[in-house]
Amino acid sequence: MKFTPTFLDEIRARLPVSEVVGQRVRLKKRGREWCGLSPFTSEKTPSFWVNDQKGQFFDFSAGKNGDIFEFVMETQGLPFPEAVEQLAALAGLSMPVETPELAAAERRRATHLEALEFAADFFERALKGGAGAKARAYLAERGITLEAQKKFRIGYSPNERYALRDYLAGKGCDAEVMKEAGLLTHGEDIAVPYDFFRDRLMFPICDRGGKVIAFGGRALSKDVQPKYKNSAETPLFHKGSNLYNLHVARKAAHERGTVIAVEGYVDVIALSMVGIDHAVAGLGTALTPDQCELLWKMAEEPILCFDGDRAGRKAAFRAVETALPLIGPGKSLRFALLPEGQDPDDLARAGGASALEAVLGAAKPMSEMIFAHEAEAQTLDTPERRAAFERRLRDCAGQIRDEVLRRHYLDDFRDRQYKLFGRARRESYNSGREPYSARREQFVPRGRQGYGAGSGQPRGPVAASAALLQSGLFSLPKEAPAPRETLILALLVNHPNLIVRHAEDVARLEFTGASGEKMRDALLGLAEPEMTAETLREKLGSRGFSDIFDGIAANATLSTLWCVRPDAHENDADEVLRQALALHHKQRALNRELRQAEAALARELASAGEPSEASFAALADIKAQLSALEGAEATIEGFGASSGREDRNV
Repeated sequence: MKFTPTFLDEIRARLPVSEVVGQRVRLKKRGREWCGLSPFTSEKTPSFWVNDQKGQFFDFSAGKNGDIFEFVMETQGLPFPEAVEQLAALAGLSMPVETPELAAAERRRATHLEALEFAADFFERALKGGAGAKARAYLAERGITLEAQKKFRIGYSPNERYALRDYLAGKGCDAEVMKEAGLLTHGEDIAVPYDFFRDRLMFPICDRGGKVIAFGGRALSKDVQPKYKNSAETPLFHKGSNLYNLHVARKAAHERGTVIAVEGYVDVIALSMVGIDHAVAGLGTALTPDQCELLWKMAEEPILCFDGDRAGRKAAFRAVETALPLIGPGKSLRFALLPEGQDPDDLARAGGASALEAVLGAAKPMSEMIFAHEAEAQTLDTPERRAAFERRLRDCAGQIRDEVLRRHYLDDFRDRQYKLFGRARRESYNSGREPYSARREQFVPRGRQGYGAGSGQPRGPVAASAALLQSGLFSLPKEAPAPRETLILALLVNHPNLIVRHAEDVARLEFTGASGEKMRDALLGLAEPEMTAETLREKLGSRGFSDIFDGIAANATLSTLWCVRPDAHENDADEVLRQALALHHKQRALNRELRQAEAALARELASAGEPSEASFAALADIKAQLSALEGAEATIEGFGASSGREDRNV
């Protein structure tokens, strides 16, 4: 079957290479890339690299590289059509049915691209001709060099109704193609379609591969509205799913480690002229979720650079509102606000690259933008207004879907409130807890002479006492219980399709023992779609895992759980596995955070003799979550309960 370039590009756009490769190779983040052991050769030192920005994998030990299709073909021995089918399913796309209509649509797409390329060439020629004098004068006034004009293919649409239409007709393009490509204005009340762009400076808009798919036009007459207008939505062009200069910025962003989003086309060009090529611009709309995803494919923390006026700050917070439900670890935004009354173009011309780099280097995190916006919403001179302010901050944090990140945002907001209102008002944020002055006595090291109300400061270095270090506050909870790990392994062995379905979560599993780690790696390497439990057990046995599997099978508690057995319905097993994985990952994450919080608390005790309210609150919050998690353990299919009850009560 022949697959259209559009269909293959859509699969590539939906599936980062690291996601596909990560189902077979354990990857670790290394800067802007991922690395792991080669799936093609036996090695101990990683020489296998994945670059999501380039959409490629590179195996230096085996001398192989390619995209996601080549990877699936090489690792699974599949022909190209089957690799496409597998990846399409992973991307949530239906396989195209080869029909005359589909073939005609693809030919139509190629024809549209050809017409748009002809149009771009026409606009470039018009800029250089006699009719383009006014446009050239405007470019000179804005300081846009001939080199930049050529690089960005800037053009001019003559102030004539049929100039482009007649040119394209001479190239063999029919009027219907021109209309579908967004080059003509047409409608029931328009007898003769005419050029969509007239007397405008023209900026070609390209897709990821650099092909022209639309145009942006700036009016050259002051009385013409709108000042900027883009091509209408077409089969090739959707404003909310594209970015200006994306095809150039992708490579530059990878090299620089970040990407900058500005508001206008001229801003992008101005930044490029001072050596900043990793910049893109929206297409006349507020930042959309699709545009966020495009930015995150280029960098973990794109910088949004807005004008320093009220409108710029308003645009910045609209971007915050769009991105907030989408952010997570490795996916956020930073904000660079320019001096009042200046845009990137002004700053580039006045101060060059150094002035821009200074502004970009001072970009603020999203949490600071949210806090500043809400703090400016109203005066905070009464308890009621401060309470409303705190509620707004909590509501903002509540939009974050990632649980760990949401908790850190709340901590960050709490710290900023303390700094804003002062230490004397800390008690107002404790919501019914005992006063801080009373609770801090828990942290006073016993047996330290000279510490107390009369001394003011402790004598000598302060350290936590042995009793304190052994108390419930400091004692670490036990490692994730082996029974849950055993449950997870049993579910995966008896239901191999779950390994494929949850490959990413399985690859991130941390086990308390080396045997669990080895078993996890073996399962990831052996499992294939539609594999039976018997086949998987045979392969495990041939690789020396019989003892581990026998130990799982002999587990008395597992024998009471029907969902673990190979004959259980896969959906039931899947539900239990999802719950077990969620608890497992959550507890490991909380344990790591608890260790960090304890270390921070110990440092504060050593340096100041008492912990900060923020550190105490963070530690108490984590301990409470771990306690709640232990209670949730028994709700997973009755596993771990002493009664040995069956799981039908869940």
